[in-house]
Amino acid sequence: MFKFEEVIESESQFREIMGEPGPRVLAKSIYRLDAHSRAFIAKCPLLMLASASVAGEITVSPKGDPNGFVQILDNHTLLIPERLGNQRAETFKNVLSNPRVGLIFIIPGKGETLRISGHARIVRDEKLRNGFAIKGKTPDFLLAIHVGEVYFHCGKAMVRSRVWKQEQWVDTSDLASLGQIMVEAGRLSESTAEMQKIVDDDERDRLY
Repeated sequence: MFKFEEVIESESQFREIMGEPGPRVLAKSIYRLDAHSRAFIAKCPLLMLASASVAGEITVSPKGDPNGFVQILDNHTLLIPERLGNQRAETFKNVLSNPRVGLIFIIPGKGETLRISGHARIVRDEKLRNGFAIKGKTPDFLLAIHVGEVYFHCGKAMVRSRVWKQEQWVDTSDLASLGQIMVEAGRLSESTAEMQKIVDDDERDRLY
């Protein structure tokens, strides 16, 4: 393990360098969905969902669908469909033992993001699930989020990363394919080409 020479080990050490947040920054947190957060969610096609097990094992999972795929039931409740995946279901396993979650909502081209923290439950109400059907396929599960804290995050990270400027995107042709990565990481018997075909077929045929 790499040995660092200077490590911050207390909040007082950290704040001595960082300073304290200003009152305007603290005041932007609210504890329900308002008109602005509702409008943002209604246009959002992608979010990142963080969860942790009781033991502290953390996972961040992307969730994506057509714009506005997250449904708002009321000012304190969101519903997120669980689409077909790899069945590891790490987020769901975490939620069953530790319901606390954090979400970042992202709109392509928009600098600001919406951050929400709260508690999650796995629900299967048929009437609610039917409202998420796409191409005749209804999700087996929904993740219900009870909203705790809501606030908008400034766009500095997006500006610095230039993530929405296509002319600044790097060439990724030299990166390994997911098929190759899976074969090497798992020491699989399939060839890279065979594994990549499985990946490609899965992305084409098992979206819903």
